[in-house]
Amino acid sequence: MSFSWPWALLSLLTLPLLFAVREWARRRRRKSAVRVTSIALVRAALPGRTRWTRKIPAALLITGLALLAVGAARPQASVPVPRTSATILLALDVSRSMCATDVDPNRITAARKAAVDFIESQRGGPRIGLVTFAGSAGLLVPPTDDTDALIKALDGITVSNGTAIGQAMLTAIDAIAEADPSIPPTGATPAEAPGSGYAAAAIVLLTDGANSHGVEPSTAAEEAALRRIRVFPIGFGTTDPAPMVCIGNQLNDYGRYGGLGGRGPGRALRDIDEPTLKQIAETTGGTYHRAENAAELDSALNTLPSTFTVIHQEIDTAPAFTATAALLITAALALSLWWNRPRTPSP
Repeated sequence: MSFSWPWALLSLLTLPLLFAVREWARRRRRKSAVRVTSIALVRAALPGRTRWTRKIPAALLITGLALLAVGAARPQASVPVPRTSATILLALDVSRSMCATDVDPNRITAARKAAVDFIESQRGGPRIGLVTFAGSAGLLVPPTDDTDALIKALDGITVSNGTAIGQAMLTAIDAIAEADPSIPPTGATPAEAPGSGYAAAAIVLLTDGANSHGVEPSTAAEEAALRRIRVFPIGFGTTDPAPMVCIGNQLNDYGRYGGLGGRGPGRALRDIDEPTLKQIAETTGGTYHRAENAAELDSALNTLPSTFTVIHQEIDTAPAFTATAALLITAALALSLWWNRPRTPSP
């Protein structure tokens, strides 16, 4: 808990003063007590309360005054708040190694299913966009809350040659900038310096290889960091070479006639460049996840939303303290008046 006006807490120092005044008044009353000859009259005049009961109004009053002093300092509580205005760009590697069968039935099929499950889980939440990349990168679906359109687009993804990780990140940044005018596109100079918090946008980068085309990932990561966009890389697949078998229409015409060999088996050529992916996460403020199978990929995707779709917001709790203090002070006065009301002696 933090305080907007911490100096107001100095008013708590008045509470010991109140105790001192009360004790002084009590001692003074004791000295000025009068002698009476009839114990019956004394008992009739005294309220029918125990020693501890007499202290209840004072305790309520002191507690209420303490809460009032704390409320005057404007306490702020940090609470988690879902951020439905966030934008998530899924950048999916569709290089030919994604047809590797070390993940059943192959990597691209498992990745597509995990992406669909992730999109379904965010229905009604943040906007999601899709970027696919092989030798180049392209925006498949701009950020949208149309879950069905996103899933339909994933049905048509095909693999090709090359891995342009850096270009995929730049494409995702431009897609975010198009959806959020507060974020400048690539090539423009950010107006706000880094270090002032993160933007309401993030990039989830799923790849099974290393950059082989286009801009360096480190350069793209710096562009994302300047815009306060976090990147969460996921390295997918094992490091062991595995046969590559494309299923159905996963192989596009370029791959079919450009050397991938149609549906025939191939070999996964490049290992995951984990040092680069970890550096991307470190540069942008994201986290790197490793997934060797479909279950681990699902787990990695499921843990991400709470990282960038939930923010901690400072809530002013002063009204709650003030209201509670008012109730306690009112209760103290009411009990004091009730217990000290004039009583008619019994005949």
